[in-house]
Amino acid sequence: MTASPVRINSKAQSQTQAKVLTLVTPKMSVAPRPFLQWLYAVAGHIVPPLVTLVFLLVLWEVICSSPTASVPPPSRVVSETWELIAHPFYVGQGVDQGLFWHVLASLKRVALGYCLAAIAGIALGTLVGQSEWAMRGLDPIFQVLRTVPPLAWLPLSLAAFKDGNPSAIFVIFITAIWPIIINTAVGIRNIPQDYQNVARVLRLNQFEYFTKIMVPAAAPYIFTGLRIGIGLSWLAIVAAEMLIGGVGIGFFIWDAWNSSRISDIILALIYVGVVGYLLDRTIAFVANTVTRNTASA
Repeated sequence: MTASPVRINSKAQSQTQAKVLTLVTPKMSVAPRPFLQWLYAVAGHIVPPLVTLVFLLVLWEVICSSPTASVPPPSRVVSETWELIAHPFYVGQGVDQGLFWHVLASLKRVALGYCLAAIAGIALGTLVGQSEWAMRGLDPIFQVLRTVPPLAWLPLSLAAFKDGNPSAIFVIFITAIWPIIINTAVGIRNIPQDYQNVARVLRLNQFEYFTKIMVPAAAPYIFTGLRIGIGLSWLAIVAAEMLIGGVGIGFFIWDAWNSSRISDIILALIYVGVVGYLLDRTIAFVANTVTRNTASA
């Protein structure tokens, strides 16, 4: 007995067919262009301090606008120091130089004293951090000497060197060396024991251990000391130059005070602050490059 084929009505067949629905994809928001993203990031870093600076300048202008005010307002500072602002590269006779040359003379002294302090400080810090006997013998002496104010060393250095320039360099050296020694020693003592075990397994000699294990592991601490040292160096040179004389931003401030040029002092202080900030950021950039952003920002 054969089954007869089942016939499906065309109308019923059309009703059973699935309906095709068209899905409307919502429009995606267009992401901002890379240039706009960069512009937003830059504006986020620049606009807040710029607004704060404008607010402080306006407040300063309002407070010091009185004729009896002892400190000139910003508008008067700009008008009285316009020659110094417009001609920073002016070259005159003796100490009559543009502000660029005063800052450059101070930077040369800082660079020499700071480099000597960095070399000696890292070497002594490594010795103190590695050797228990060196730490017991040297650390108490370092703790006592680092509490001596920097300018207290200036009369002694003048008596020893008989000249102002090396005396100022020595003050920079003795000011910057202590944070470098202390932070380097702390970094050496905090090297993980696993690193030392790896060095023993690989049978590294002293030079290989120093370059491949010790310095990379202690680098964040070392650069912290270097950043503190550069800030103290810039502070000390300004104070030292007030006493030794000659071309330098410190002597410029002291000479302006003796001549009652308050506006010149304010302009010089702005130079000092900007240069100090740039020095700190330079060391921070080198630290982040060397330590791959593991150093403190």
